[in-house]
Amino acid sequence: MATTIKIKDLDIIYLSYDEPNCEENWINLQRLWPKAQRVHGVKGSDAAHKACAELATTDRFVTVDGDNIVKEYFPYREYTFDDTWDIKDSILSFPAVNVVNGLRYGNGGVKVWPKHVVMNMRTHEVAKDSKGEAGVDFCWVLDYVLMPDVMSDVHMNSTPAQAWRAGFREGVKLSLIDGVKFTGSSVVWKSKIARSNFDRLCMWLQTGLDVDNGFYAILGARMGLHKTMLTDWDSSQVQDFDHLDYIYQSEVENHGNLQLYMQELGTDLVSKLRMPIDSTPFNAYQSQWIKTVFANPTRTEPKRLRG
Repeated sequence: MATTIKIKDLDIIYLSYDEPNCEENWINLQRLWPKAQRVHGVKGSDAAHKACAELATTDRFVTVDGDNIVKEYFPYREYTFDDTWDIKDSILSFPAVNVVNGLRYGNGGVKVWPKHVVMNMRTHEVAKDSKGEAGVDFCWVLDYVLMPDVMSDVHMNSTPAQAWRAGFREGVKLSLIDGVKFTGSSVVWKSKIARSNFDRLCMWLQTGLDVDNGFYAILGARMGLHKTMLTDWDSSQVQDFDHLDYIYQSEVENHGNLQLYMQELGTDLVSKLRMPIDSTPFNAYQSQWIKTVFANPTRTEPKRLRG
């Protein structure tokens, strides 16, 4: 039997933590959908999503992250899955456009969650194996369906710290293989990463000096990749925001020359990982140019992340 999901029939929950722009984005969502509810300031991704599930009164619910500005059409879309699709346990993941580097994928985008899946999952801070894939992100342990429609823009660059954290987290997560740190040679590592993820990683490492705080997003991505692949840093700590705050305060805020640090990181990534980037990121003009010609992967219909 076909299943139809209408966004307007689901509880829409705004999920914010400490985003500097979360209040203005919340006002924007309320303007579009006054019935939206909110969960704010819950520490831990697993706990925060469970708080959303507990608030929801519908079998499925929608989350909008605190750094998102949703599209005007967002609440009024509906999707029908024919009887070849079993989506009772599936998360629908919608692409978002990142305003710093122009990437369009599920990172930070709108999600539709089955309530029972969220209540029963054990991820991030409560994962049984905190160093495994469940301890890093949902997408490696839950059934994701990648949806075609862009539902929001991600504005993760209101402050240097916000931009850095977003870049750092993607620098880590995009370098993992199915959520796990790879310990072999860089040649084998690059052969195992999905091409789309490798291309996205390169964009994070190189693009964004045309927008506010884009420098910090690039720096964060370079630091995240460098720590993951070229040090013994525990990549599962990427889900611990307190730990990320410590790295930012100790290694970014207290650094004497961030421009030089950016170049040194780039040089290391080129020489030791053979990354196809330059030690100096694209300037503002080059960033604008690459965002006009870079071909984001597109899809015209839903697709399972695995299988």
